[in-house]
Amino acid sequence: MAKDVNKVHVTGRLGADPELRQTPQGHAVALFRLASNRMWRSSDGRSHEDTEWFRIVAWNRLAEVCEKSLAKGTRVYIEGRLQTRQWREHGQERWLTEVIANDMIILDRREQAIVAD
Repeated sequence: MAKDVNKVHVTGRLGADPELRQTPQGHAVALFRLASNRMWRSSDGRSHEDTEWFRIVAWNRLAEVCEKSLAKGTRVYIEGRLQTRQWREHGQERWLTEVIANDMIILDRREQAIVAD
């Protein structure tokens, strides 16, 4: 039987400082948005660019490292997996897809990859 893969790699810059929270069980979780730009040329030779925003979630040790080491504008590489949450709000079905970070490399300065516990 074939094994399925849920893995994402993204580089970009933070749109704001990470927000660190604690779960009721005492686990650290960091949340931040990452802007990743894509550039291409159209058939007429003109350059185009668009920005895709990703919601990044880091847990435990990696969350603490993100909160201490990252700030708005920091360029990072994130490796993780996609997770979609679903809930109902005011009678409307809501969906949110996030990147659950497993590894991070800060690209703005010399750092080693940080692996989540």
